[in-house]
Amino acid sequence: MRAITLFLAGLLASAAATAAPITALVGGRLIDGQGGPPLANSVILVDGDRIAAIGTVATLPVPAGATVVSTEGMDVLPGLWDMHVHLMINGHADYTHWDKAYLNRFGPEIMPASAVQLLLAGVTSARDLGGPLAESIAIREDVKAGRKPGPRLYVSGPFLQKKAYPGTEAFRWGVDNAEDARAKVRKLKAAGVDIIKLVDQDEVGEVTTRAIVEEAHKLGLKVVGHSHLPEEIRIGLKTGIDNFEHTGLGAAPKYPDDIMVALEARAAEGRVRGNPLYWTPTISGLFNHGNLLANPEKLDDACWARGLKPDTVADIKASLKDVSALEYNQLTPRRKPTLDTKFAQLRKAGAILLIGTDSGIPTAFHCQTTWNELDVWVNGLNVPAMEAIQAATYWPAKFMGVEKDSGTIAAGKYADIIAVRGDVLRTIALLQNPTHIMKGGTLYKQGGVVNEAALAPR
Repeated sequence: MRAITLFLAGLLASAAATAAPITALVGGRLIDGQGGPPLANSVILVDGDRIAAIGTVATLPVPAGATVVSTEGMDVLPGLWDMHVHLMINGHADYTHWDKAYLNRFGPEIMPASAVQLLLAGVTSARDLGGPLAESIAIREDVKAGRKPGPRLYVSGPFLQKKAYPGTEAFRWGVDNAEDARAKVRKLKAAGVDIIKLVDQDEVGEVTTRAIVEEAHKLGLKVVGHSHLPEEIRIGLKTGIDNFEHTGLGAAPKYPDDIMVALEARAAEGRVRGNPLYWTPTISGLFNHGNLLANPEKLDDACWARGLKPDTVADIKASLKDVSALEYNQLTPRRKPTLDTKFAQLRKAGAILLIGTDSGIPTAFHCQTTWNELDVWVNGLNVPAMEAIQAATYWPAKFMGVEKDSGTIAAGKYADIIAVRGDVLRTIALLQNPTHIMKGGTLYKQGGVVNEAALAPR
């Protein structure tokens, strides 16, 4: 059956080659995101922004005139997803200052810089959870149209919560009651958001949370909910929130027994009804905090300054001058010991875990966080590398309903592909420096060199 598939794919590629130049990625070991055995000596033919055919050097000829990109000695895998980013922030330690000083820069400077940093980290799809509405839609559409470089973006626009914190009204919307909540969801849908982001369900209350979820589902939108406090989780489970985020701001050693019973029941029901329980733990920042204090050199990596103005860079650096004294992280030493247990509880309950990072929060730079999260899962929490890779490729695309176009390397899907030199299943940290980065058939990095021409605004 595989031989027939490869033969038919080869015919498709040959026909396509007559119409347009083909790019051929040749020689590497393909990890396609499906979770099966890798394919050695692979050949991937790319026609335009799509994958035309997949085979091996022995079964799939490279068409004459194709542009050949060697992947010899490399692992080739789908471009990564990050399911929890914040394009409107860039690692600055003082939110109160940032939200006021940079509000007018979010659209022209901050969000585009975040997007290009993610792309050059090998993230070809990202979910932005919380930002000003017009700017969120604009950066998504600019990237989609090729006017600005970045991942394929799925945006929520403003957070929905009980009451916006003072000074955050541009990107946080309060909901007064169920009727108001439904109206806000409709407004977001009309603006074109891809998903609804809800926080502080315990304050919003079960009735209003249910109204948000019901209205969103009626309009074809899924709902992402904060999961810091037990009551947030309880309300989320009762009301049908689709994707839970984080592992808790508090220092409770584990999830309460009643929540675990409810989680297991929801996961079991989801397996039967095709509506799995999805959870995005976002734990690398907590897990690596001690490492950051011991070795703060990551703060000096020039990758996070790309696209930012000199005064912005200077401001971020000044805010991180003494990371050990940051108020944001004072509870982290008490929270970190809970991560192993909570993460294991979620896996045991049957939740499908997704790679997401909260990138943009203090000290968490867009160019570093995604591979950090994968590394923590594999080397800190003993998740098999293949499972972690699927959590950053296959499952995010499945959750967002775009699995026909994204998430795996297969004929007909977008050519969102990265390659790393070496064995990524043994050394997951190789993902910190992809050799090749392709999105939609365009090589943004090749042979370790950034293609600046491809990144230039159009």
